[in-house]
Amino acid sequence: MPMLQKSTFALVKEWLLVTLGILIYVLAWSIFLIPNNLIGGGVSGISSIIQYATGGKIQMGYTYFVLNAILVAAAMVILGMGFGAKTIYAIILASVALRFLPGLIPEKFITDLVFANGKLLSVLMGGLMAGIGIGMSISNGGSTGGTDIIALIYTKYHNVSPGKVILFLDFIIIGSSLLIPSYANAIDPVTHEQILDAMGNPVTYKLPFVEKITTVLYGFILVTVNSSVLDMYISGSQQSVQLFILSKEYEKIADAITHEMHRGVTVLDGKGWYTKQDQKVLMVITRKTDLNLMLRYIKQLDDKAFLSVSSVNGVYGKGFDTIKK
Repeated sequence: MPMLQKSTFALVKEWLLVTLGILIYVLAWSIFLIPNNLIGGGVSGISSIIQYATGGKIQMGYTYFVLNAILVAAAMVILGMGFGAKTIYAIILASVALRFLPGLIPEKFITDLVFANGKLLSVLMGGLMAGIGIGMSISNGGSTGGTDIIALIYTKYHNVSPGKVILFLDFIIIGSSLLIPSYANAIDPVTHEQILDAMGNPVTYKLPFVEKITTVLYGFILVTVNSSVLDMYISGSQQSVQLFILSKEYEKIADAITHEMHRGVTVLDGKGWYTKQDQKVLMVITRKTDLNLMLRYIKQLDDKAFLSVSSVNGVYGKGFDTIKK
């Protein structure tokens, strides 16, 4: 398989996964969080607080874009242009989606799925979807912006998981919502439908302080679920495997892994005790996500090759994780 084709495929795959991650993230807000007046963390949380405080006059998409634009420059300088390009794309996509996608969700769908099942389900589903979306974006070199950028900058120099950094910042943002007034659409407790005035516009009311405390507690649950799912997703996508390969075509296999997949290969001296013959053993460590491609290379070069695959915890060095202070 030519290296150019593999690189192009990998690049397209990364951008598609970043796109899918952003859409999942925005759907979490559009379906479960915004209709319930729930508050999350990061720039999205700040944007939601502003939207609720203005009664929807300043929608999340606008604030989300403006606040993230301030952080993108820092990401491009510290984390590199490649990260910056994907993050700019992700922020623009999320801003546009946050502006238009909530209006495309049918009200009956929101009523039957969200309002009828209560806020707790919305918190759990919203946190799950948002965590998957953020994790999918970060693991492919992008970000949903905001505290994700701050977390990636911090974890570049400190051995702390991004989820923990985001969780700390999110708790501060959610707690600050107690100091800002918030307005929500009135919902009929029986039909779970929005209450409309004589002109057909949604009736809004100012959330009492007691209800805001409940919203903050739901927000804490939301970001806890979000950060936990994020850490699990990233740790799973960055899991590494170790291969031992025995083959008469070890030179061709080693060259293919080195030049086509850009992974290091160590050639060990071995001896088959049954045959009493000397042979070469290849040792390779790679990401689990690259395993299937590597197995196809090996099978193409020697379908009789003998190999073993095992999971490894913690791989540090060039091409993998960096030992941080």
